[in-house]
Amino acid sequence: MQLYLLALNPTDSVTCGFLPAARRRGLRVTLLTDRPEEHTGSLPDGPGTAPVEVLGCDVRDVASVIARISGHRSPDAVFTNSDHLQMQAALAADYFGLPAKDWRAALRTKDKAEMRRHLAAAGADTVWAAEITAGDELSSRLRALEVPFPCVVKPREGVASEDVFLAGSTAELARRCAEIRERRPGAALVVEEYLPGELHTLETLGDGDRLHDLGGFRTRLSPPPCFVERQMTYVHRHPAPVRESVLAQLGVLGVGLGACHTEFVTGDGGRARIIEVNYRAVGDQGDLLLADLLDIPLFEYVLDAHLGVPLPPEPVARTAGAARIDYPCADRGGTLTAAPRACDVREGEVRLAYRPLRAVGERHDLYDTNRDYLGVLRTTGTDQHAVDRAAEEFLAAQRWEITP
Repeated sequence: MQLYLLALNPTDSVTCGFLPAARRRGLRVTLLTDRPEEHTGSLPDGPGTAPVEVLGCDVRDVASVIARISGHRSPDAVFTNSDHLQMQAALAADYFGLPAKDWRAALRTKDKAEMRRHLAAAGADTVWAAEITAGDELSSRLRALEVPFPCVVKPREGVASEDVFLAGSTAELARRCAEIRERRPGAALVVEEYLPGELHTLETLGDGDRLHDLGGFRTRLSPPPCFVERQMTYVHRHPAPVRESVLAQLGVLGVGLGACHTEFVTGDGGRARIIEVNYRAVGDQGDLLLADLLDIPLFEYVLDAHLGVPLPPEPVARTAGAARIDYPCADRGGTLTAAPRACDVREGEVRLAYRPLRAVGERHDLYDTNRDYLGVLRTTGTDQHAVDRAAEEFLAAQRWEITP
């Protein structure tokens, strides 16, 4: 069977998750990307990896995607795990009569202003939000808005907490908007009320008929004004009112096929208030941790859904398990001069897997996003206290040095 996988830059989700899963399912993989050289150099090899054909394509343009596929081999599935390419993959899959996400749901979840409008119009939740387009004169637009402070400003179609800031005044908001515009010429922005509370996620998996709850994470963020994820602790099952509230809002948005990563806080009465919906698998190796912890072929299940294969009635056995994922971060710009190597450690029932994300000798600025991650530590076990202790002891014993 022929799988077309759309991608921008290489990611661990694709390289370590979906490509090996495709091999295990016996799929022929053609990777369409606007960065073929990067993917050719990052593809895994050896047992358990997929033989991958890499073709150049303007994957942000759905007409180019359709033309590239139509002129190549007949597809059995068109899939992407990229935030930026969900609508293109949905439209291309639908064009060829294949299982596809609703392109409208892909648009609603990607466009943060449209998500707010749609949820409000359906009576699911109302969050004060306003859009600032590229053509708006900033000072006059901000004067016309009655912004509730504190507020959050972010790119309308951004990802990974990049250029997401908390602002406490009109002057601070104007400064942040101007900074983002300088870095992202032509980008539309969203200003919305700040939703206080502890950040959680719900991870779901659907086959178009049923949406399964895989649990989620409790997320620890960097101090404001930025929102960088520093640690995620697995939550087996959220309280029923919270879970039902999130699932209901996902239903309103049209989410139903494949993986979805939803961030939310809880409001009065346990009602969930969505921060963001990423219509793909949780990233930054959270998906690799889930597959290990839940002991399920998570990546295969996602591909199965896009091939039209129904998921098992209960894909997750609710056995005891505990996990967390930590992201050591750079605290300054400069050259990484010392850092631990990749390693796998077992301490009794606890397993730790550390993977570096930045090579010694690399120089980077400080971004205040997940691009500041130096590595990722995945820790799993049966007892949360043992998992926490092992993770903290491991991190305390490591050394990362950055030379300005």
